Amino acid sequence: MRESVNILGVPFSKLTLNETTQRLAEHIQKVEPKLFHLITANPEITIAYQTDKLLQTIVKEADLITPDGIGIVMASKRKGEPIPERVTGYDLLLRLLVKGNGQGWSFFFLGTDEKTSLKAVEEVNLRYPNLRIAGRHNGFFSAEEEHYILQEIQESKPDLLILAMGAPYSDKWIYKHKRKLEGVKVVFGVGGSLDVIAGKVKSTPVIWKRLNLEWLHRLLTVPVAKGQKSRWRRQSALPKFVYRAIIKKCQNQF
Repeated sequence: MRESVNILGVPFSKLTLNETTQRLAEHIQKVEPKLFHLITANPEITIAYQTDKLLQTIVKEADLITPDGIGIVMASKRKGEPIPERVTGYDLLLRLLVKGNGQGWSFFFLGTDEKTSLKAVEEVNLRYPNLRIAGRHNGFFSAEEEHYILQEIQESKPDLLILAMGAPYSDKWIYKHKRKLEGVKVVFGVGGSLDVIAGKVKSTPVIWKRLNLEWLHRLLTVPVAKGQKSRWRRQSALPKFVYRAIIKKCQNQF
């Protein structure tokens, strides 16, 4: 059975959250593995992919792309190649923290603001005392600071490099510096996950998740960082995705 399904040109993994976690764990346990770049892609990223040439290259060279959005799951069902469930950056990070706590893995956290970064790492240390923090830095840095951040990552060689600088910026940053990240085993972006771990943003209530309205809860409750697009503007990609991947797909069947 194929492990991926093509949605508007993006090959989404059909692995479950447990299977994805296991795939990454097996990669980390290899002797001197190459860098594994995972992308968690939602409808917004999928629409951006249609016109962003750099993003198209990044997606083609990525090792795994997980479905971070209920729209992706719905589109796969319409196509007759169903994805079993969403695999979000936040859920995957939590699973890997638990796994890493048991295996003694090392993590490097890059992103969010300084206060939140410090608090998130503090919380990770408290909840998962057996994993190792290889390093951390906020996501607001100059070109000169970036040089030293990359140097620190190279020297610490973390098992996992976690980026919280928003998508697709995180993946473009990873792609730009791939050669300098060769000591890292797994890297992926987690959006605002560190904000949730730090307590800056509350986790989505279970009822919203069960109704597949997590995106709406974030839209209504999560503040937008200075310099970022309005969430309402970003969510304008949703109707475009629904039309292209679901409605148009159905029309073409008749």
